[in-house]
Amino acid sequence: MTTLAPTAPAVALASPAALLRELFRREPLFAATALLLVLAIVPIFAAGLVDPRLFNGVPIWEKPLKFAIALAVYMATLAWFAGWLPKGTTTKRWYRWYSAIVVICIAGEMAWIGGAAANGTGSHFNVATPAMSVIYGLMGAFAVTLTSASLVYGILIHRNGANGLSPAFRLSVSSGLVLTFVLTVLVAGFMSSNGGHWVGGNPSDAEAAALMGWARDGGDLRVAHFFATHAMHFIPAFGLVSALLFSATDRRPVMAFAALFTAFSLYTFFEALAGRPFLPGLL
Repeated sequence: MTTLAPTAPAVALASPAALLRELFRREPLFAATALLLVLAIVPIFAAGLVDPRLFNGVPIWEKPLKFAIALAVYMATLAWFAGWLPKGTTTKRWYRWYSAIVVICIAGEMAWIGGAAANGTGSHFNVATPAMSVIYGLMGAFAVTLTSASLVYGILIHRNGANGLSPAFRLSVSSGLVLTFVLTVLVAGFMSSNGGHWVGGNPSDAEAAALMGWARDGGDLRVAHFFATHAMHFIPAFGLVSALLFSATDRRPVMAFAALFTAFSLYTFFEALAGRPFLPGLL
């Protein structure tokens, strides 16, 4: 009988400690990076408590905090998915070099974002000086590089028919990973060329929606960016439910959901371009 996740013993989810041990077993470098990012939340949060400065109407340490959380989730997810890569992948020389470069890019991004906050200035879209323009371009390259890990993982898992995953679930994981890269590069690349995430409305986050911080009086490209980067979570989650409740071999529901999710992400993108806020009556 084909299983959904042969390398995921039930004990792995029994406690945070057991989950952490499983992540380290699957991909030690990415798991360690995720753990360090989680630990970094503490000093970043403390900095926000003692530093009252604002940037674009919100606490200046809010962006480093959000990025630490987002990148920790990204690294932990990849560490988990590493269990479904072709056997021996994580020990190959090319992979060790590549994974180290991904982690270096993440460290560079966090140093840049945190350093900008400490200096009271913005990190993203900051081209006020020639030096900042160069750094911003370099960080853009870093962002594409670290996001490319989802593409690499998606291709390798798709090709690995020996990982024991059901056809439907394997497709959901691989397509979610690939779409994370494709959609994120599309949306983030446009945001970079646009010079910001606002389209119409007041260019300030002071009156933004709670929690997510999305604009309520105009378009906000960060909505599409959010859904793009989380394709690697939404689509596999659907694939798992579909395989458990329906057929583990029928890939059509996963293909349909992936198409719908892509269409929805693009809808939020074009909605923002039209200057319309996302769910204005609810957020």
